[in-house]
Amino acid sequence: MAKYILQEAGNFNWMAIFALLTFLTVFSIGVWLALRKDTQAIKHMESLPLDDDA
Repeated sequence: MAKYILQEAGNFNWMAIFALLTFLTVFSIGVWLALRKDTQAIKHMESLPLDDDA
Protein backbone atom coordinates (compact mmCIF):
# COMPACT_ATOMS: atom_id res chain seq x y z
CA MET A 1 0.00 0.00 0.00
CA ALA A 2 2.74 2.47 0.93
CA LYS A 3 4.61 1.58 -2.28
CA TYR A 4 1.53 2.46 -4.36
CA ILE A 5 1.07 5.78 -2.53
CA LEU A 6 4.71 6.74 -3.05
CA GLN A 7 4.58 5.66 -6.70
CA GLU A 8 1.50 7.78 -7.44
CA ALA A 9 2.59 10.82 -5.39
CA GLY A 10 4.02 12.63 -8.40
CA ASN A 11 1.02 12.00 -10.62
CA PHE A 12 -1.01 15.23 -10.38
CA ASN A 13 -4.18 15.97 -12.29
CA TRP A 14 -3.01 19.14 -14.02
CA MET A 15 -6.42 19.90 -15.56
CA ALA A 16 -8.03 20.00 -12.12
CA ILE A 17 -5.30 22.28 -10.80
CA PHE A 18 -5.68 24.56 -13.84
CA ALA A 19 -9.47 24.69 -13.34
CA LEU A 20 -9.04 25.52 -9.65
CA LEU A 21 -6.53 28.28 -10.38
CA THR A 22 -8.80 29.72 -13.08
CA PHE A 23 -11.78 29.74 -10.70
CA LEU A 24 -9.78 31.37 -7.91
CA THR A 25 -8.44 34.02 -10.29
CA VAL A 26 -11.89 34.93 -11.64
CA PHE A 27 -13.42 34.86 -8.15
CA SER A 28 -10.66 37.07 -6.74
CA ILE A 29 -11.04 39.61 -9.55
CA GLY A 30 -14.82 39.67 -9.01
CA VAL A 31 -14.46 40.27 -5.27
CA TRP A 32 -11.84 42.95 -5.87
CA LEU A 33 -14.08 44.76 -8.38
CA ALA A 34 -17.09 44.53 -6.06
CA LEU A 35 -15.16 45.93 -3.10
CA ARG A 36 -13.75 48.90 -4.97
CA LYS A 37 -17.12 49.87 -6.50
CA ASP A 38 -18.33 53.37 -5.67
CA THR A 39 -20.95 53.43 -2.92
CA GLN A 40 -23.04 56.02 -4.79
CA ALA A 41 -23.32 53.67 -7.76
CA ILE A 42 -24.38 50.82 -5.46
CA LYS A 43 -27.06 52.98 -3.80
CA HIS A 44 -28.36 54.02 -7.22
CA MET A 45 -28.55 50.39 -8.41
CA GLU A 46 -30.30 49.19 -5.25
CA SER A 47 -33.01 51.85 -5.56
CA LEU A 48 -33.76 51.15 -9.23
CA PRO A 49 -36.42 48.43 -8.65
CA LEU A 50 -38.33 50.76 -6.32
CA ASP A 51 -38.43 53.73 -8.72
CA ASP A 52 -41.72 54.33 -10.50
CA ASP A 53 -40.04 56.17 -13.38
CA ALA A 54 -40.42 54.22 -16.61
